[in-house]
Amino acid sequence: MLRTATGALYTGITTDVERRLKEHASGNKGAKSLRGKGPLSLVLELSAVDRSEASSLEARIKQLSKEEKERLVSGNKHVLTVIRD
Repeated sequence: MLRTATGALYTGITTDVERRLKEHASGNKGAKSLRGKGPLSLVLELSAVDRSEASSLEARIKQLSKEEKERLVSGNKHVLTVIRD
């Protein structure tokens, strides 16, 4: 999960977090929704066993409210348990 300069949170999946963060920051291959919203910072990284699980986690995170996402980023174990179940 990335945080933009304005505090917005962006969720996505990748096999190489460092490479993808550079792509988003450069604006060339990154998400259009992040262009011009830097600097970007990585605030949460979760691992998944495969792409299917990663997509499922991404979908669950995107359904959370902003407040719940902030709790997740701050390390709230309850929110993490909810999205992993």
